[in-house]
Amino acid sequence: MKMVLPCVAAMALVSCAVFGLSASALDIPPKIRHARSAQAHIVESKSTKHEVHHRVATHSGSHAVAKTAAAGKGTSHVAVHGRVRRAALTSRRHHSYERFTASSFVTSQGDGDITAGEDPTIRAAAIDALGNMNGTAVVINPANGRILAMVNQKLALSPGAEPCSTIKLSVGLAALSEGLVTRDTPVNLGGFRMNLTEALAHSNNLYFEELGRELGFERVRHYATQFGLGELAGYNIEGEQLGTYPDQEIPASEGGVGRMCSFGQGVNLTPLQLGAFVAAIANGGTLYYLQHPTTPEEAASFEPKVKRTLDIARFVPDLQDGMAGAVEYGTARSLRVNFHELPVFGKTGTCSNDGTRFGWFASFSDSPQGSLVTVFFLEGGRPVFGPRAAELTGLFYRSLWDRNYFSDKPVQAVAQIGASAKTQSGTSLSSDIASHVSTSWARDQAVPAEIQALRPHSCNGMTGQASYRHTPVARATLAPGLSPWLYPPRSFLHTVIS
Repeated sequence: MKMVLPCVAAMALVSCAVFGLSASALDIPPKIRHARSAQAHIVESKSTKHEVHHRVATHSGSHAVAKTAAAGKGTSHVAVHGRVRRAALTSRRHHSYERFTASSFVTSQGDGDITAGEDPTIRAAAIDALGNMNGTAVVINPANGRILAMVNQKLALSPGAEPCSTIKLSVGLAALSEGLVTRDTPVNLGGFRMNLTEALAHSNNLYFEELGRELGFERVRHYATQFGLGELAGYNIEGEQLGTYPDQEIPASEGGVGRMCSFGQGVNLTPLQLGAFVAAIANGGTLYYLQHPTTPEEAASFEPKVKRTLDIARFVPDLQDGMAGAVEYGTARSLRVNFHELPVFGKTGTCSNDGTRFGWFASFSDSPQGSLVTVFFLEGGRPVFGPRAAELTGLFYRSLWDRNYFSDKPVQAVAQIGASAKTQSGTSLSSDIASHVSTSWARDQAVPAEIQALRPHSCNGMTGQASYRHTPVARATLAPGLSPWLYPPRSFLHTVIS
């Protein structure tokens, strides 16, 4: 009997040692490996941490405590001196919030702006859309680079801010230009695949991080500077300040080129730079110097000034698909709350820096009377984000529509495209097309047989809506109140001309 107790004690010590080693091994955090980067994937959503706290009633004393398992979920019973206490298993949710110090609202809009050379209807609509939000709205004619309205010019002409997810337009166009992807190329993102259209529509960060790493910093920067980033966008616009593009990739510890291509970290973009770039997308590749007439005489004698011509026309339709998807079912769908009469193609952006949140939305519209490019840029706190800027853009177009802005302007001539305009199949369109473009909002307008034969080139599986390519020339009209994405394919508005 005397030998048994020491043996038992020894066995207990061995068991404790083994158990202790096992427990220590379980405490070692597992290594997480990523296919392309050691950095954690970055998303625009809030991070939420869950902690479970066990509150167990205890009794201080030398008496043993007997525990019995409870049948109820999330509870246990603790017996102390014959009394049963219920120990609750509770879950507390802890939110990690960023603190913002900038104001999201203002008491007036456009104080001190120079407005004599602007379009008064467009300016009034932009002011109405901004309401009391702290931000700026810039509206550009992409056919010549004229700034039609610039509300809160001090902010519009400032050095700018991080472009947030609007940088994805530049990265996507660079990848298309390099032949890295098309709109339909599936990219493996570790567990799922996504193409360019869906990535732009839903602003997927992993997708553009992957494109950035494949392109490399030098090629990313080359295309960004070609598109006008890092240089003044305006021509002799007094007070315009420069938005800069870095000469070197940001450190890997900060996300490297991937972070630069998903959020634009390290980049400063101005509303004018973004507007000039989107105008080049809208017109098929002409990067104009933006000009802001300050008097009626300057507006009357306006002369466009071309900065450079970009070889992007054949890639624009692939990019437009994703921009259209953003408005129809993606991050910018709040625009459609207020406006669905005309096609709008755009990209949102949301990020923050030093207590200020930025909300971007850059877009261009399409109408028989021509295209408009808009940039809404908001600054502030929690009420500021990209979808909010998209919503304000919808209000802007609603205000123009209610003022009969589009119907009061003449339809742009389509004879300029002549026999050079081609359909998807390569068949030249007759110059007779011009006769089929009407200023009336007629739904069932007769169109040539070759145009009737055209069909949507893709369909969004989420909504069942067909998507179409658009260009800023050779447009027909829509019936009032009908979304162009639901309009019958025979409508000339849905014609592919590339």
